Amino acid sequence: MERLGEPEVTSLFDHIAPVYDPMNRVLTLGAYGLWQRALMRRAQLHPGHQVLDVATGTADLAVLAARRVLPDGQVVGVDLSPQMLALGRLKVSRLRQALPIDLRLGNALALPLADASFDRAMIGFGLRNVQDLVRALSEMRRVVRPGGLVVCLEMSHPEHWLWAFGFHLYFDHLVPWLGAIAGRGKLAYEWLPKSLALFPDRATLSALFEEAGLVKVQSWPMGLGAVAIHVGQVPGQGDD
Repeated sequence: MERLGEPEVTSLFDHIAPVYDPMNRVLTLGAYGLWQRALMRRAQLHPGHQVLDVATGTADLAVLAARRVLPDGQVVGVDLSPQMLALGRLKVSRLRQALPIDLRLGNALALPLADASFDRAMIGFGLRNVQDLVRALSEMRRVVRPGGLVVCLEMSHPEHWLWAFGFHLYFDHLVPWLGAIAGRGKLAYEWLPKSLALFPDRATLSALFEEAGLVKVQSWPMGLGAVAIHVGQVPGQGDD
């Protein structure tokens, strides 16, 4: 089994874009928003921060971040999928509050952004879909200033065998059928369990953060280990 290439990832997310937000709430049994807010807490955002949201999708995280960096901060969101970005721009335009969000086409493996131009870089449920995890993490490290944080919210692998059994029974078999019911076809959602099968566990992903040059790496499991948040710091003066 191999990771999808960039054209396949773009096509997949363009296809599921119309149902992406409601399906995330259904598939996570309503926990999606809780996990996003947990990411915001770990990101330690403050007014004035410049924030990058990689694989921003429909801009959910970008919106949450923008509200925390007002009045002088900004959020830039990048994504490969034009259809996801279109829905993100529509979502932002319909908000009652004007937010400093700039959504752009962009590749996580070659971010079209200057070195050390952000205080935080985050990615939510997007790291599984890149072909080179260390390169993506290294790119996020590159664009974050010394002392800033790289934060990741992603699916993980439950450690307890009983929960792992139940989780994979649901995720591997029921989720694709829910995708079919939603009208996007069973094949579109079969990639979700396949992408997780290729993805490292929590400890291994922490090691990849360090391989990408990040320090003081920490991780927190959620959802009985089905999801995890990882945070790494870009080395500053005095860091190894």
